[in-house]
Amino acid sequence: MAINVVEFNAALEQLEITKGISRETVLAALKEAMIKGFKKEIGDDEAIVEVNIDLDRGTIEMFQIKTVVEDAEDILLEISLEDANKDGGKYKIGDEYRIPASPENLRKAIVLSIKSILKQKFAEAEKEILFEQFRDKIGTMITGRVEQFDDRGASVNIGKTSVYMQKKDMIKGERFAVGDTIKLFVVDVESNTKGARIHVSRSHEGFLKALMTEEIHDIYDGTIVIKAIAREAGERSKVAVYCEDPTIDPAGTCIGPNGSRIQKVVSQLGNGPTKEKIDIISYSSNTPLFIMEALKPAQVSGIKIDEESKSAVVIVKDDSFSLAIGKKGVNVRLAVKLTGYNIDIKTESDAVEEEIEYTSFDEISAMELEEKAARIAQAQRESLVYQDNRGSLPGLPEGYVAPQERTYEEEANDFDSALEEQAEREEAAPQVNEEPVQEEAEAEVEETTVEAEAEQAQEEPAEEEAQEEAVEVKTTTTLEDLEKSLESSAKKETKGKGKKTKKKAEEETSENVVVHEGPRMSIYTEEELREMEEEEEEYDEVDDEDIDYDEYDQYYDEN
Repeated sequence: MAINVVEFNAALEQLEITKGISRETVLAALKEAMIKGFKKEIGDDEAIVEVNIDLDRGTIEMFQIKTVVEDAEDILLEISLEDANKDGGKYKIGDEYRIPASPENLRKAIVLSIKSILKQKFAEAEKEILFEQFRDKIGTMITGRVEQFDDRGASVNIGKTSVYMQKKDMIKGERFAVGDTIKLFVVDVESNTKGARIHVSRSHEGFLKALMTEEIHDIYDGTIVIKAIAREAGERSKVAVYCEDPTIDPAGTCIGPNGSRIQKVVSQLGNGPTKEKIDIISYSSNTPLFIMEALKPAQVSGIKIDEESKSAVVIVKDDSFSLAIGKKGVNVRLAVKLTGYNIDIKTESDAVEEEIEYTSFDEISAMELEEKAARIAQAQRESLVYQDNRGSLPGLPEGYVAPQERTYEEEANDFDSALEEQAEREEAAPQVNEEPVQEEAEAEVEETTVEAEAEQAQEEPAEEEAQEEAVEVKTTTTLEDLEKSLESSAKKETKGKGKKTKKKAEEETSENVVVHEGPRMSIYTEEELREMEEEEEEYDEVDDEDIDYDEYDQYYDEN
């Protein structure tokens, strides 16, 4: 039988995309379905048949196989040597005799049977894929969309398949509308003859644990551990939490400021008329204290415990008896589930009448406080350990070496050494005896070079000889001389003898420049100074009466 290879391959790709079923799985399922249908066509399930699907040639071949014998007794499985060679064959005894058949010649009922078998194989393959996909999600939260809801349960689409959540797996009183997005807890994934079955729930203790892990960061990162959970969905839950760090209050951390953290969890526990209540309890290895904490919010006075029988008699105040029992006994039932002990609750009056001897709550709390203080002290001692066995600080990378103590040797003052070197150079260099024109307000060092003098007196040829004779002047003063010079400069500044203005002196002082006093060169030559004096004398000799002011007025009017 010939088939359209292009259309057949397109159908295989579509199945692989939509259902996730591989090409090999589809071909194997089709071959098995055709073998079963062919056997039904022959009329005996014990018949030996063969089906070959060749996509390269685009053909499907079907054969019934018989064994060649001398005299055939079972015509379904055997054929005589004479009948096998009747058409000119060359068969021998023991050979296989193939009788070809065409799928086109199959009856309609057989074709429908093959189609039904093929659908069943596809469903089994799809469920097997789901089993492999979801068995790694056992104990985790998934999200689905409600497809159908009634009083018996809800059908929820979780991607490539749908799961059915029974009413017992729902939170009491909650209802859904078609299209609602809800969270589900994967309890288990089973694989049987009918395929894979995914068990999801919202009433399971794991659902509450998964919600708390999502909403409370300290649980998510492992700082706080959930030791046990007892839950009656829609009514009340008790959660025992524990932290290795004795300085952290695990219950208070989970509750959060003003109950903000735990309220985020409660808001996701169903949409019924009443909200589920959650009691957060600090877990303790002290069994009596743990049992008394589990009965909160009731006020417990004391307890008498029997470790062998796993039972305890808890004494509560007379006005806390109903609170300890809870509505319809839910509080004490959850405490029994959480602790694993059978709990008998009695009031203080009943304990006096029955003469029950018990350990008070204050005594047990004092023991717990002592143990906690010991844990805190131990943690502090461990934190004060500077080096571990490897010789490094705890938490530091391997090979880290702590800084060692340093010993500082007396070193020569850089300024003093510089002055000494300066003095040595000055002794070796020729001295220039020039008197400074003016002492500055503050001590200042200026190095005058031949090039600087040339720029200042470019127009005066006579200055060239002075420039050639100019040499670099450096100080030979000591620190004491500098201090005296500064004091004298300050005094002269107050008297107004310095040429520099007060503003300029302040600017130089703000720059924190350390200067040295020394002889400086004049910026004017003797000839220039004489010319300046002559001009001043000529100006003084001019009489105001000889000035023609009309000439100046005419000048300004023209401008």
